[in-house]
Amino acid sequence: MSKRILLISQNFYPEIGSAGNRLKNIFLMLHRKGYDVKVLTTDPTYPEKNFYDSHDLWDEEELNSQNERFIRVKVKNKKYAFNFLNRLFYYLEIMLRMIIFIFKDKNKYDLIYVTTPPIFVAFAGIIAKFRYKTKMILDIRDLWPDSLKGVGIFKNPMIIGFFKLAEKFVYSKSDHIIINSQGFQKHLHEQEAKLTFIPNSARREELPEISVKNTRKEFKVVFAGNLGLAQDVHVFREIVTSLKDYHIRFMILGYGVNKKELERYIIEKELKHVEFIDPVSRKECLKMMANCDIGIATLNRSVIFETVLPGRIIDYLSCQLPVVASLSGYSKNLIEQENVGLVAKTKTSEEMVSLILRLYHHPELVQEMKTNCENFIEKNFLWDNNIMILDKVIKNTIKKVNEA
Repeated sequence: MSKRILLISQNFYPEIGSAGNRLKNIFLMLHRKGYDVKVLTTDPTYPEKNFYDSHDLWDEEELNSQNERFIRVKVKNKKYAFNFLNRLFYYLEIMLRMIIFIFKDKNKYDLIYVTTPPIFVAFAGIIAKFRYKTKMILDIRDLWPDSLKGVGIFKNPMIIGFFKLAEKFVYSKSDHIIINSQGFQKHLHEQEAKLTFIPNSARREELPEISVKNTRKEFKVVFAGNLGLAQDVHVFREIVTSLKDYHIRFMILGYGVNKKELERYIIEKELKHVEFIDPVSRKECLKMMANCDIGIATLNRSVIFETVLPGRIIDYLSCQLPVVASLSGYSKNLIEQENVGLVAKTKTSEEMVSLILRLYHHPELVQEMKTNCENFIEKNFLWDNNIMILDKVIKNTIKKVNEA
């Protein structure tokens, strides 16, 4: 009989972004390995609920045929994007509705797999662990509340102190912890014996076909992902302005709170070389990125982000796109060590422009980095390989239940 897993996550297919994509891939790969997986989640709302009125984002037939496996709790409060208090109530409502389902549910599970942030979903996971009398694996995609401090959502030391205690409590109740960035290890040193690193990855079948010979006349730069509080949009704005007189086209596959501001700026400055593209499915996004030459990644100057590995970096590398980045810490070291891009040491727009022009004028360097990207993804960032690590962790954790 196959082992039964309850996967608990706020974000799930068809939501765009690295959170929904990670959990979608974990579900698919575990299901293919024979696990009986159910998902407790919400209706898709990130970054905006109306995105999902279009069937274009529901393009995974393997998932569409398994709707009975997805339990989506209904949430009334959706005004959470800009106000911390509204966002807090939104998180709390999700947690409470998940807990209500857990107490009503008559099924049995061999394992609870819960992901954070937000940390409130992890509390639902702890309730599920004791309700179903089993073990729990915690999947940490971002450090919380540090990530909220990094984007400036709140700085109140009493609130931060409370959530720090809550964070430690969740870690202590987890039987194993998965991290998607090795930069988190220092922060979680007290839980070292529980830690396993499994990065955001691509499925081999997702990798787009890449043309070996670039016959395009135009050099294409892409930014994909959230134009939110963590991104340094001002730097990006200065970059596109500085490069308007070159044969360089910028594609922005973006969304988020700063998108409209950036769009207004592009229109006001009549920057015809910049193209905004509405959110598309992951398949379409990867195809578009594969038709570009380099990818851009920026984060603000907060030291909080020195531990993260943004999902867009992995997506760029999966499409064999060298990265030009304004980053520090773990991501910076990885890009430089693997020679898969260039990182601005000063994090200024002037240096970013010079790095883009360096690749623009040296196609042989671009091609060398593309090859490095392909090799690096094949070696480190394929779910086809990394699912074996997760499979081993799950089996060992379930074994502890049987031995208890």
